[in-house]
Amino acid sequence: VAPQAGATAAGVAPGAAPIAGGAVATAPLSSGPATPPRGASAATAAPPAAAAASSDTPAASSGPVTFSWPARGPVLNNFDDAKNKGVNIGGTTGETVKAAADGRVVYAGNGLRGYGNLIIIKHDATYLTAYAHNRALMVKEGDAVTKGQKIAEMGNSDADRVMLHFEVRRQGKPVDPLKYLPPQ
Repeated sequence: VAPQAGATAAGVAPGAAPIAGGAVATAPLSSGPATPPRGASAATAAPPAAAAASSDTPAASSGPVTFSWPARGPVLNNFDDAKNKGVNIGGTTGETVKAAADGRVVYAGNGLRGYGNLIIIKHDATYLTAYAHNRALMVKEGDAVTKGQKIAEMGNSDADRVMLHFEVRRQGKPVDPLKYLPPQ
């Protein structure tokens, strides 16, 4: 899957969607700038310029990042490093999609095939989250967001059913979101 000219996706790959719930703490994060993966395929392209600029600091406070479920609904597909770089969460058209943690929007658009209307949030120098297949985007690049803030409406853009594909990236590499989210 190749991004359209000029589009990048902060190392996000299509796959699954998350569910709504509480928060889980993660380990403290480094304060250095995020480094995009080297030699990455189109599905793991470098983040947009706004994500790479060291002057674009996330809205999150220092300390561990805690994530909450970005949407309510059943997990349709689990993380699979080979096939699904996140989780797919089922839902209904127009259902609220929330920021999983405080951060700054580094991408909001539909320039990466396979993701539809996509939002990528940078939480700190270590963590990014991606929210794909939305019907409508409520935030734009550069916006500071807070955990639980409505950022999109669930849809089926570039997908065969209504769902949210949710990814967590740690230092540019996909990790299982269920290990970072609280139990439902």
